[in-house]
Amino acid sequence: MSNHDHNHELPNETDVLIIGAGPGGYVAAIRAGQLDYSVTLVEKDAYGGTCLNYGCIPSKALISATDVAHQASTAEQRGVHADPDIDPAAMNDWKDGVVSQLTDGVENLCRQSGVELIDGRAEFVDETTANIHPESNDEPESLTFEHAIIATGSRAIEIPGFEFDGERILNSRHALALESVPESLLIVGAGYIGMELSSVYAKAGADVTVVEMLADVLPNYEDDISAVVRNRLESIGVDFHFGEQATEWEERDGDGIVITTETEDGEQTEYEASQTLVAVGREPVTDTVGLEAIGIETNEDGFIKTDDRARTNHKHVFAIGDVAGEPLLAHKGMMEGEIAAEVIAGKPAALDYQAIPAVVFTDPEIGTVGLSEAEAQDAGYSTTVGKMPLQASGRALTLNDTDGFVRVVAESDMGYLLGGQIVAPEASELIGELGLALEMGATLEDIIRTIHTHPTLSEAVREAAANARGHAIHRRNS
Repeated sequence: MSNHDHNHELPNETDVLIIGAGPGGYVAAIRAGQLDYSVTLVEKDAYGGTCLNYGCIPSKALISATDVAHQASTAEQRGVHADPDIDPAAMNDWKDGVVSQLTDGVENLCRQSGVELIDGRAEFVDETTANIHPESNDEPESLTFEHAIIATGSRAIEIPGFEFDGERILNSRHALALESVPESLLIVGAGYIGMELSSVYAKAGADVTVVEMLADVLPNYEDDISAVVRNRLESIGVDFHFGEQATEWEERDGDGIVITTETEDGEQTEYEASQTLVAVGREPVTDTVGLEAIGIETNEDGFIKTDDRARTNHKHVFAIGDVAGEPLLAHKGMMEGEIAAEVIAGKPAALDYQAIPAVVFTDPEIGTVGLSEAEAQDAGYSTTVGKMPLQASGRALTLNDTDGFVRVVAESDMGYLLGGQIVAPEASELIGELGLALEMGATLEDIIRTIHTHPTLSEAVREAAANARGHAIHRRNS
């Protein structure tokens, strides 16, 4: 929790009450403040939410730091000989410094927009009133509002018998507070969080094993994308076991734990590890805000139902970000936050999701936007697909990082872009070009006629588009 002394003279009324100060909530607060509303932003843990404090930002910091060590130690081919020492405590301190700089920035931006910041928990009493339970456990105080925005986010799902204790059984939040590197780490779940953290810990020197009930890593991605990431992780020593579900664990004599897994056929395996990280997905946080007091509707997975203006079944109550459902991405929540504030102000804003890019910060990175080829065909499009392998990219060769490819999916007649998939170094940056192209209704020809800088990774985007039209220069057109 922030140490800043927020005003504890609680207002007793506000135009806009925002519950949760993660990427969705704080953006909504700033935008509503810009639109001249009185805004009260209530946060029970840390400004910036999971993303800034225990998610996106700390994980990227640790990924970049461990990447430096890994690259230095594997650069003999390039004539560089190094044997880096990792100081986990110093790395953690640096990461914490990055986090606090950003969370302080969020608080300052909110204040500059006139937002009232309250440390505590908000709970609906009726359709125009909430109780604010201050951090200090004093009596709750009543706040009346004209509009409310629920932005309470999501949390790691616990599996039965594996309750998080922060010592033996870790969630992603624990795993990102890297005080020391365990000798061995068992990761349950091969989704994006499991894959990003297996890379961090393997590169920091831990012996990493991953168990996953499904048949491969990153189940939301196409097989050829998942394979590039799985192969790279295997090459740095990560051991994968698919078709297995973690069922129980016990303390091991001496030190560490023994985890038992089971296949569908009932076959059991025991794994020994110092600690285990459970990363099997996230669930909405709705149990703290008193949704039932005002009858807010949720779907079968517990996410709040919203319309294309981010409104719940009450027109003056909005829900944004993870609590409003998939995709659980900070940038989706941020856009929803802006739009909710603009809808409150009567502006003609709506959630028009042409293109929400999704990125996994593995090694190499994955960036996708729009439709895959299979999704486009299911939607009734006649498709043309172009691909550029990074082995043919001069820039990828100079980076000594040539695993992966760029793929574009277009409508075959006029060539309108429908989607793109990139698995490559800096895919998180490269996907922005395809996101803009989709948003603007660009065609393959628009991308081909855009001169890309040489030598860069972004040229592979142009070459993939040219390949879709059968005239790529730097690869054979099949």
